[in-house]
Amino acid sequence: MSGVQIRSAERALSVGTWLIVGGAMLFSVTPLMERHSPTGWEWTAPILPLVVDAAVVIVVRLDSVLAALGGDGGRWPIALRWMTGAMTLALNIADSALKKDLVGVAVHSVAPLLLIVTAETGLAYRRAITAARTARETQQIATRAERERAAEERREAAERRRREEREHAAQLAREQREHEALLAREQTVREEAARREERERAEAKERAEREARERGEREREQRERERERAEREAAQRRELEVREREARERREREREQERVERERQALLSAGPADVKQGEEQARATVRAAFDAGLPIRQAAELCGWSVGWVTARYQEHRDTTAGASALDLEGASA
Repeated sequence: MSGVQIRSAERALSVGTWLIVGGAMLFSVTPLMERHSPTGWEWTAPILPLVVDAAVVIVVRLDSVLAALGGDGGRWPIALRWMTGAMTLALNIADSALKKDLVGVAVHSVAPLLLIVTAETGLAYRRAITAARTARETQQIATRAERERAAEERREAAERRRREEREHAAQLAREQREHEALLAREQTVREEAARREERERAEAKERAEREARERGEREREQRERERERAEREAAQRRELEVREREARERREREREQERVERERQALLSAGPADVKQGEEQARATVRAAFDAGLPIRQAAELCGWSVGWVTARYQEHRDTTAGASALDLEGASA
């Protein structure tokens, strides 16, 4: 519960208590006092109720203050509280009780009884509220102390962390400077080694290029000599191959001519055929007769086929011979 809610409850309790006190005071017992006052002293009738009401106000107010402060007045405040309550109850119901008016007794006892019970209950409420407020304040103080302690620990931790970070940064800076110095020394050594290697590579490259040029010249001269020798040998081989091919072709033509001549002579020397030759043999006979320049009729007698068929074969051979001659002429012109 928040402080605003606690103050609202206290205001409600105070307002309710003072309303009950006010009601009890307004519902006074002045008529009873007037009837029991001596003649001529009737004007003193309101004094006693006011005295009792003043005692009630003192009890209620001081009890609320003590309860708010968490104090305890001892036995006398309790005696005064119950005595004022009993007096208020007695003064309020006495007139009705003397008249034996039970309804009046009940009606006039409402306000005093409410006052008595409210005083005790309000005191208990205020003590409970005070205890709760005290506990809450104690908890808040403990919470604030805990927060302050945690904040202080965080500040100390942050300060310690910053100090460690500064020390770590300083150490890193030192290590970085040392590392950079080492790298600079290594870089200088590497650059010197690289320059030395570069000079050595340049010298080696120059030697290699010079040797390569000399070797290239020698190889080029050697290749030129080998190429010339190879060309001479190739020319000799081609000339020899041409002569061999011409001789071979000449021998083959001679053999072919001899074979053809033998076949033609065999076909022509066979004389007129007694029976009709087969088509293949007849064609060969007609071919031999055509090559020998024999007439068509004599060729027909040699193969045994008709003159018309032999004439057609002669025409085919003439066409073939004419085409071959044309091709030879085209090849010669090309």
